[in-house]
Amino acid sequence: MTAIVRAVGIRKEFGGQEVLKGIDLEVQLGEVLCILGPSGSGKSTLLRCINHLETPDKGYVWIKGQIIGFELKNNMLCELPVKAVRAQQSRLGMVFQHFNLFAHRTVLGNIIEGPMQVRGVPRAAATQKAHELLELVGLSEKAEAWPGELSGGQKQRVAIARALAMEPSVMLFDEPTSALDPELVGEVLAVMKHLASTGTTMIVVTHEIGFAREVADRVIVMIDGEIRETGPADTVLTNPKDLRVRTFLSRVLT
Repeated sequence: MTAIVRAVGIRKEFGGQEVLKGIDLEVQLGEVLCILGPSGSGKSTLLRCINHLETPDKGYVWIKGQIIGFELKNNMLCELPVKAVRAQQSRLGMVFQHFNLFAHRTVLGNIIEGPMQVRGVPRAAATQKAHELLELVGLSEKAEAWPGELSGGQKQRVAIARALAMEPSVMLFDEPTSALDPELVGEVLAVMKHLASTGTTMIVVTHEIGFAREVADRVIVMIDGEIRETGPADTVLTNPKDLRVRTFLSRVLT
């Protein structure tokens, strides 16, 4: 198997509190990895370190053979210029909890902005790709709608299409359904399941245990900034070895 993401010794603290305590992690090409754990366990911080929205205090993240946010000089990690970091980040699709759509742009405008501005894709080509992606997420009829006219589930599906428009190597999802009303969760998870079925490499921070059980190739459970358990979804969710993981799962599976 081919590792596409490798996190090595990631440590991060905020206000003197260590949120990540030396995380080592590999994700294989085409793998769907779900990250579970209680609130405050460091899941979202790890995801933000992977795409360098947060800079690790120690350690580094390697994506397709390239260290994200740094370059190695004289055996030391040196920060890359902002423009170079942005170019690296454009290869990582990120879907947030709260959509982060541009309110002043239509659905179509939201999707074509990145390819045109960051990758220099001509408008015609970006527009054609955007329409294909809107069909993929079931929103072909919403191309000219404004974000304010959409439901939460529709906004999140647009956010997924926008991330895919950059043709990323890896898709990152940070609790993509946590801000949605319960009746809208299914439509977003359906799109994510379809992406998984196409071999898209995905790292998903989620509380959706059913999704993890059905779709994930592998699950990790984080508690207090550490990976306490990792393995196939059925193994971890039905027979965890770590006591704290068992306690956490007993609460969320009841």
